[in-house]
Amino acid sequence: MGTRAVELRGAGGTPVTATLELPPGRPAASAVLVSCFACLGASAGTARLCHALVSRGFAVLRLDFTAAPNADGTEGRLDTVPSVDAVVEAAAWLRERYPPARLLVGHSLGGTAAAAALPRLPEVAALALVNTPAGPEPLLERLEPAAREAKQGEVVLGPGRLRLTRGFLQDIDAANVARALGGFPGSVLALHAPEDRYVGLEHARRLLSAARRPASLLMLEGADHFLSREADAVFAADLLGPWAARWVTPVRERETPLPPGVVEVHEAGEGRFAQDIRVGTHRLRSDEPLRVGGDDTGPTPYGLLLAALGACTAMTLRMYAAQKGWPLEHVHVQLSHDKVHAKDCAECETKEGRVDQLKRSVKVSGPLTQEQRAKLLVMADRCPVHRTLESEVDVRTVLED
Repeated sequence: MGTRAVELRGAGGTPVTATLELPPGRPAASAVLVSCFACLGASAGTARLCHALVSRGFAVLRLDFTAAPNADGTEGRLDTVPSVDAVVEAAAWLRERYPPARLLVGHSLGGTAAAAALPRLPEVAALALVNTPAGPEPLLERLEPAAREAKQGEVVLGPGRLRLTRGFLQDIDAANVARALGGFPGSVLALHAPEDRYVGLEHARRLLSAARRPASLLMLEGADHFLSREADAVFAADLLGPWAARWVTPVRERETPLPPGVVEVHEAGEGRFAQDIRVGTHRLRSDEPLRVGGDDTGPTPYGLLLAALGACTAMTLRMYAAQKGWPLEHVHVQLSHDKVHAKDCAECETKEGRVDQLKRSVKVSGPLTQEQRAKLLVMADRCPVHRTLESEVDVRTVLED
């Protein structure tokens, strides 16, 4: 996956900076993600939602309407002025270079702007809204009295800020948003946190009731407005990704699967270590944990190695028990990896330095005899991945042009 900045033009030609996220290979569909996540600075929301789409083959152009605070806690520079024009311009930019934007994803006021833009974007097939107000009312309430009277000014969201203009507030008027949704023939999904302190749950219900076709509401229990907790951001992404793939053609249906035994790994382009992995028709992500400079967006390479051994072990036991007609009900495998001193490894030929040690604990459930359990333990060492790890492996590397 690649990442780069994109310069757009919003209302009145105002510059808008967006970020483009690309999957490996040619994307089959595009999406525009409009959010107000930057209020919190390093929010997990943007990264998780983007990855949920990019991993399914979407090119994602994302723009944030808010200004994040500086590292020292001072107010950040507010360059972007929210506008429906910016959403339309983002879709137009994608249309000229990539497949048209078939999906709009909007968080907070970005979702309201995305909904208002629908009549100007006939190519859009699906709209996902995250903690989105049905109109500007929740933000107008947060303006200073004079600014509220003038219907323009800056509003504080968390530690960040958002600049509102009279024209933008008119564009996202509740009546305009309702009309836009009423004329939209595509699918609508609302993800909403019932405990959202900025936008009440009634806004999600108003948005869905205005939709032309049946729409879905999924609750983000325990989440805040910004999806600031990692677990909440992951949950929202896990809901968004499959839904988007259901309503917008994903890349996996268009590209040729890799041949059996072939794996492709590409640098993800985000963070220091993240890698996008393609296996057949499947896509995976590998990364390093935060403590070593990664973003923890996927298991580590050693985590994938242990997963391969564990999966192979469970499959081997299942296949062997089925052949024997044994009443094996469930297999659970737990693994760990460590570096140990060679002199402490009684079964290792190497006696100097440190060696890799993989520990595997196998639990089998069912009315099995002790003899059957003992045989299954023996079979665990005969799974193909186990044999590969213990055999002499010839790795040949070539450098391609």
